[in-house]
Amino acid sequence: MDQHKEENEKKKEYLRRYHAAELAEREIREEIDDLRMNKMFPALIQDGMPHGSSSGDLSAYAAQLDELLVELKDQMEKRIRIRREITRKIESMQDETEKTVLRLRYIHWLKWEQIAERMGYSLRNITKIHGKALAHFEI
Repeated sequence: MDQHKEENEKKKEYLRRYHAAELAEREIREEIDDLRMNKMFPALIQDGMPHGSSSGDLSAYAAQLDELLVELKDQMEKRIRIRREITRKIESMQDETEKTVLRLRYIHWLKWEQIAERMGYSLRNITKIHGKALAHFEI
């Protein structure tokens, strides 16, 4: 039984990679937004330090922004690759109900209650279906 539980944890971790990639992408986007806002409105930075106006040498800003945009592009490509890979593996499963539970949980990141409501099952049935889905899912 311990081996079965350990195997399921590995499968869950594999499936969670998409969400982690999505969060990393969101962090980069927020960093870009912060950089742009700080350049547009430097007086609004509330760190107690003096800040110059937004006019002046933009080369450091442009380089930093360019670096973040490249990082964002790379992260977006990674997220898309992971999503395709996971979706392909989910779609290769036989049972449609199990596939739906895995998609809603690991691709759309719905809570268990939301999945149960959407699918018209009890919460207990959803967790049982999820357990069966993990047993049938192959990394």
